[in-house]
Amino acid sequence: MTLQQGDRIHLVSSQASHLASSPSNSPSSSPGSEEPSYQVISVDVTHQRCWVRHWPLARHGSPVFEVSLSQVRDLHQLPPQTCQSRS
Repeated sequence: MTLQQGDRIHLVSSQASHLASSPSNSPSSSPGSEEPSYQVISVDVTHQRCWVRHWPLARHGSPVFEVSLSQVRDLHQLPPQTCQSRS
């Protein structure tokens, strides 16, 4: 599994439930899903850590927090972006 900035992930349930109980981190879940999703902000492979925020974003932003790469359960990579030339 290769994480990249912008990927949408789910965390293992013990980590997700801990975050959900924190008053400063109010998770938003995807429509039709009880489990919160997170967006990868940055990845530090050397230290096996990544920084994530709740997805979808709250109206006034979502706090960023650090988790271990071992806490990442599911990965939903976004399709590659292509640049369109102006003609």
